[in-house]
Amino acid sequence: MLVESIAFALVGLVTGGAALLALPAYFRAARALTLGTALAAALVGGVVAHFGVDGRQPAVSVAAAAVAAGVLTSLLARPDLAAGRAPAHRHRPGAHRASRRHRAA
Repeated sequence: MLVESIAFALVGLVTGGAALLALPAYFRAARALTLGTALAAALVGGVVAHFGVDGRQPAVSVAAAAVAAGVLTSLLARPDLAAGRAPAHRHRPGAHRASRRHRAA
């Protein structure tokens, strides 16, 4: 279990580091938060998978750790705040006023 835990930690750090290197503009939070989230997610996901398969398939546990780290790290991504991207508005300002019709009583 100790060797698997080290593997889970390495998978988490690699996943978090890859996310920071590949898409640095998407992760505006502190770098330590992104790496810490990936590390914790990989450890928890790997341990849960380890007990789920009774420790008989370590490759499945490591894969589950990678999936958990990737999913939870992606929750921190903020593509709407990335440089050069304008926020998308659902409607034009003032458009709702032009569509109102007042009936004379």
